[in-house]
Amino acid sequence: MDNSSGVGVLDKAALVLSALEAGPATLANLVASTGLARPTAHRLAVALEHHRLVSRDLHGRFVLGPRLGELATAAGEDRLLAAAGPVLARLREATGESTQLFRRQGDQRICVAAAERPSGLRDTIPVGATVTMLAGSAAQVLLAWEEPERMHRGLQGARFTATMLAAVRRRGWAQSVGEREPGVASVSAPIRSSSGRVVAAVSVSGPIERLTRQPGRVHAPAVLAAAEHLTGVLRTAEDG
Repeated sequence: MDNSSGVGVLDKAALVLSALEAGPATLANLVASTGLARPTAHRLAVALEHHRLVSRDLHGRFVLGPRLGELATAAGEDRLLAAAGPVLARLREATGESTQLFRRQGDQRICVAAAERPSGLRDTIPVGATVTMLAGSAAQVLLAWEEPERMHRGLQGARFTATMLAAVRRRGWAQSVGEREPGVASVSAPIRSSSGRVVAAVSVSGPIERLTRQPGRVHAPAVLAAAEHLTGVLRTAEDG
């Protein structure tokens, strides 16, 4: 059966990815399993590594990269977003504050769902808004469990530190007070895929006057419960 698409470089890249489906491979393994010339196999594997579709293990062997997991997670995003509306509404009712769901998009994070406090002073972040990854509790959550190299890059210019991210990983949630915007506090927790990778953050945000300067003490349990519920939804969508 001819599996050619007519686009040679893509067909060869697909051969490399298919070969790695069986597990870690040296360059010699890739050459043997794909039938590609050694320079071609090496060039393609390195190019795929640049785009994080291929990575390396501790022994320097080629393995499937984290970007594939991110794309697979994005395929289940509709299920996550469908469930997010009611969950964010319940979280808003439980806390009395505006709630949001954020996903990382390059060097920014985007609000993909929200439930605003209906009246009074509130933090308004409309759906579709892009927000900095350099400040805020959701940014901390989306960066805290990243690969070391990406985390190091993400910390450059950030208003939080590696020590703060270590604390986020230890307790499982993040808080910020006047970090993204003066007078605003927030609490966020991670949503994970079936592989355990953090793919989104659920947040509560509002004025410091109501959330206090230790907002996690007030709202962390409710935010964690919402994040755990959405993690379960996403894992069911992926497993199904």
